[in-house]
Amino acid sequence: MNAQGLTTPKENVQQLQEKLGRAAKENKKRRFHALYDKVYRRDILWEAWRRVRANRGAAGVDEQTLADIEKQGEFQFIEECHQLLKEGDYHPSPVRRKYIPKKDGKQRPLGIPTIRDRVVQMAACH
Repeated sequence: MNAQGLTTPKENVQQLQEKLGRAAKENKKRRFHALYDKVYRRDILWEAWRRVRANRGAAGVDEQTLADIEKQGEFQFIEECHQLLKEGDYHPSPVRRKYIPKKDGKQRPLGIPTIRDRVVQMAACH
């Protein structure tokens, strides 16, 4: 909680995770059928964006970089994610394929999702 007594997006996400975790531990047979609305919550998306930005990473097939999103406006980006998810219009993009060398001389495929897809994945997982 900050000086004004308000919780931060990170704290809101942690509270939600703890609440869901407690419910799952209290009843091992409990099933969570309606979690989709949690994914597009703005506080969840902001925390997911913060984590994706901290991880850095390359652009996906859309060639949109973290700097591009910051230049466009993070608020607009989060709002677009929110609307696409809420309205059911979000569809993941193809993954950019890159090959990185292995010690044995072979190459290992690496999939690089778009930043939007990484934020949505982070929101769904965390």
